[in-house]
Amino acid sequence: MDIKRLIAPYRKRVIDTRRDLHQIPEVGYTEKKTSAYVADYLKREGLAVTTGIARYGVVGLLDTGRPGPTLLIRADMDALPITEETGLPFASRHPGVMHACGHDAHTAMALVAATALKELKDRFNGAVKFVFQPAEEGPGGAKPMIAAGVMENPHVDYALGCHVWPTIPEGTIGIRAGALMAAASRFKITITGKGGHGAHPHLCVDALETGCQVVGALQRIVSRKIDPVAPTVLTVGRFEAGSAFNVIPETARLWGTARTFDLATWQRWPEIIETVVKGVCESMGASHTVTYRAGYPPTVNDPEMAARMERVAATVVGKDRVIVPEKSLGGEDMAYFLEKAKGCFFCLGSGTDAGMTIHNPRFDFNEEILLTGVEMYCRAALDLLRIDAA
Repeated sequence: MDIKRLIAPYRKRVIDTRRDLHQIPEVGYTEKKTSAYVADYLKREGLAVTTGIARYGVVGLLDTGRPGPTLLIRADMDALPITEETGLPFASRHPGVMHACGHDAHTAMALVAATALKELKDRFNGAVKFVFQPAEEGPGGAKPMIAAGVMENPHVDYALGCHVWPTIPEGTIGIRAGALMAAASRFKITITGKGGHGAHPHLCVDALETGCQVVGALQRIVSRKIDPVAPTVLTVGRFEAGSAFNVIPETARLWGTARTFDLATWQRWPEIIETVVKGVCESMGASHTVTYRAGYPPTVNDPEMAARMERVAATVVGKDRVIVPEKSLGGEDMAYFLEKAKGCFFCLGSGTDAGMTIHNPRFDFNEEILLTGVEMYCRAALDLLRIDAA
């Protein structure tokens, strides 16, 4: 069967769908318009649609009516609080919010894959469950959708998802067995000292200076307390202290993130951070609180599924265009779906010499890659749910 020829007519549809979604970006747990768009699309295609899962999550079920496994195809719907600077004619119509991470592309590809697979329904068994989740960028929509039962009725056997990936070339598909993305957590530190006049530091406990020392000590965790062969990063991305040039601040606040592929390290982060912060603050005479929130676990691809998807990808882009991407210390709550079913989260190459990285106000990509993603989903479904499977 010539899948490329079959899906070629959907080129315009997947591009138009992405552009529709790009104009209505919504941050996590506010995806009202996006959710309604997705639900309406799936209903028009005749799928069984469930809405309101984990607030704005949507599930569309394509059931062949024949016994067989169930494949879950997941797409994230949320956007980022970024003011768009692309100048595109279909740029965001929501001030201060932008699809700067490709979630509009992910949703469009999954929607159009539903259309294409509906046309191929007589060529596979079982069912395909299309899951559109809110809040991937935070606080996380996958886990509550799973808690609401999306992995059952019918039970999900396989899980697939993808991300547009600017760090690999356009026209490639990246698949890595095992860990692809890191466990990501966040923390907030509040330091309390004793404020006073900038001319009399000896009468004060300087929360700003204590905070600076805390930042330095936190940075040394990775170089001195973590196994150097385990990729790990700790970043303080926000630091607030002070209100005037001549006032020693009484309070400092720091926000940061800790990321690793190593589960043992991930589980130890709260203890390590608390110990370091406590030591610095006590030495300076300050008090402190640490609020730590464990984020997503590592995103780990099942080795057997990764190998199978490599073979599928070779039929889509050619064997020489299937590559092993570098691991990323970014986090992804696709990890939760991969914990529940044999799965693979693959990378859709979008990198060009002039391309922008994700989470950038000028992020964009060549929309021709969208049809590649649709084809990948279709071929994967036909492979995993094939009629001649034992």
